[in-house]
Amino acid sequence: MALKITSGCVNCWACEPLCPSAAIEPASPHFRIDPAACSECAGEYADPQCASICPIEGAIVDASGAALNPPGSLTGIPPSLLEQTRARIQAR
Repeated sequence: MALKITSGCVNCWACEPLCPSAAIEPASPHFRIDPAACSECAGEYADPQCASICPIEGAIVDASGAALNPPGSLTGIPPSLLEQTRARIQAR
């Protein structure tokens, strides 16, 4: 039972002080979560605190690899619209 920080992490330091288990640590090239220490905030909070503060979609995933803040969840931009816009920009 542990979360993982992906390469999408921008090292903003928002999550590290919020972790009640002190499971988040600076690492290179991005922060990492110590799986032995991570409790996913079970029994302490309704949602994992790292994901509740993380400003990057897809930067924190659960054990199955599912993003806790999936694409579009923070920006409100549907992933399909984002891809269409990127394709139009690249076509120019």
